[in-house]
Amino acid sequence: MAINLQKGQREALDAPKFIVGLGWDTNSSSTGASFDLDASVFILGENKKLLSDEHFVFYNNKKSPDQSVEHAGDNLTGEGAGDDEQIKVDLSKIDSRAAEVCLVVTIHDAETRKQNFGQIRNSYVRIFDASTNTELLKYELEEDFSIETAVEFGRIYKRDGKWKFEAVGVGMKGGLEEYLNKYN
Repeated sequence: MAINLQKGQREALDAPKFIVGLGWDTNSSSTGASFDLDASVFILGENKKLLSDEHFVFYNNKKSPDQSVEHAGDNLTGEGAGDDEQIKVDLSKIDSRAAEVCLVVTIHDAETRKQNFGQIRNSYVRIFDASTNTELLKYELEEDFSIETAVEFGRIYKRDGKWKFEAVGVGMKGGLEEYLNKYN
């Protein structure tokens, strides 16, 4: 049975291989333009900075150099039930310098399209075992991000040699660029 997390809650990850599913729905035609949300992963060292540019995994760089993180592809509409984007993670392959894996979702062209996370609903991040399809953890974002164009859904981090997941749910106004500035 999956553990439903609250913001700030942390839980151990006992499975080294899993899939991170991210999902959302949009408030239809609130801006007249379609929404394109993008999941990105930042693989960080102890210093909270990217290990290298290649450790930023997103729709244009689908695999980390060590093959530990793989983006399954960009969903341009978010239509339909279930996960909108998925990221495969294999912590047994991750670079030994990695201390944290941040999971961020941004709205593509948010400023031009006058879109923000206040127009998004039913947002969640979940972690499930791909071999059994068993959901291990789930965090549903319930905050109203009325001005934010990017949200850190969660993070996977190493503490005392063990990997854990933290439900973060923190937004930023500057979109993906703000996260790139933060982690570079």
